[in-house]
Amino acid sequence: MSRSMCPKFTRVIAGLLAGLLFAILAVPLGAQPPARGYDKAHEITLNGIVSELVTNSASGSPAGLHVFVNGPEGTVDAHLGPYMTKQTQEALKAGTPVQIVGAFEKVHGKQYLLARQLIFEGRMVTVRNLSGFLKQGQTERASRRRGAGAFRTDGNGGAR
Repeated sequence: MSRSMCPKFTRVIAGLLAGLLFAILAVPLGAQPPARGYDKAHEITLNGIVSELVTNSASGSPAGLHVFVNGPEGTVDAHLGPYMTKQTQEALKAGTPVQIVGAFEKVHGKQYLLARQLIFEGRMVTVRNLSGFLKQGQTERASRRRGAGAFRTDGNGGAR
């Protein structure tokens, strides 16, 4: 290479690297795809009893922790996401009464309840924001109302 080619080639490479660096910094590190199926207008509150926790989700289902809840309408697969704290996962077990606020989404033909809030044993765990995006550092707080964690169940497994 001649001396006159080297500075031009170096400038081109430097420009490409600068553009690549700008593109990388322009995208937030924790970016997630839009919550396509979460519809705040169709949120429901489900009261029920935990029947099973699944940490390794099946192929094609939303990644992360799933809790199966027996409620008045049968068993519901509630998606809690991949960011649930170890403490919360250990506290949730079969037989625990829960209240879940969320919205249903169909993925690959199967219905999932995308949990926005999980309430059990006097705790309220925020799983998603109001737009349906998963929160990486869930906020968990103890309920201040006395008896907020207590649910009465009837004979068919539903909660009131």
